[in-house]
Amino acid sequence: MSEPESFPIEKIRVPEKKRSALNPEVVQDIAESILDIGQQDAILIRREKDHFVLVEGLHRLEACKALGERAILGRLVSAEAARERTQPSQALDAEREKMERLRKLRLEKEAVEKLAHPSRAVSEADAARRQRAHPETTMRSKPTAPSKQSRPTRSGSAPRTLSDWIKQQERSGGRY
Repeated sequence: MSEPESFPIEKIRVPEKKRSALNPEVVQDIAESILDIGQQDAILIRREKDHFVLVEGLHRLEACKALGERAILGRLVSAEAARERTQPSQALDAEREKMERLRKLRLEKEAVEKLAHPSRAVSEADAARRQRAHPETTMRSKPTAPSKQSRPTRSGSAPRTLSDWIKQQERSGGRY
């Protein structure tokens, strides 16, 4: 990679694919930073005929344009290096597409299962809807249902807790 140098902004072209990733808030933040401390990182560009093509640094370029700069600090990279830098994003795009296809397949599978077992899907949906509409009537939240801790232990039954065992031993006069 070459040393940073000054390039005329008007000669730098931005590919449409890169332009779609532009975030105006980031541009404004970078422009404020450039006003405070200057441009710290050079953009990456490659030469193409009579102009340059942006490889990396869209927000820095747009921030300099917004500030009215005529030139920007950049590094000239070869076309091969530029391709290498864009390939990871292509791999990321391919991974996103793969994940989207898998999500669609999962949704289709769930839809087929619901069609195959419509009564189960309806009953599960009804149960969930009833629980949301009347949470106080669900089995878990019924105040009248006796808890395991409040049940009295029968003298002939096995104790459920250590404290029940101790009480049982005390009643029977046994030593522990």
